[in-house]
Amino acid sequence: MYKVKVYVTLRESILDPQGKAVTGGLHKLGFEEVREVRIGKFIEMTIDGAENIEERVKQMCGKLLANEVMEDFRYEIEKVQS
Repeated sequence: MYKVKVYVTLRESILDPQGKAVTGGLHKLGFEEVREVRIGKFIEMTIDGAENIEERVKQMCGKLLANEVMEDFRYEIEKVQS
């Protein structure tokens, strides 16, 4: 069994209006030191033993979990006891 953590973020060239709103909100709350916020997604999955686990995770990201036109992704795979 594997625990997979997937991090999806907007590409640097893509504007992040949600991040801008959070930055503004933090400034209004007195956190002026915050320079920039970019919002992303964190996905955690438990996957039963699979052949080519890394290739399977890449396929999942490319087909559903990330929009490769606008987003980048990275992942961590950890083998765990079942």
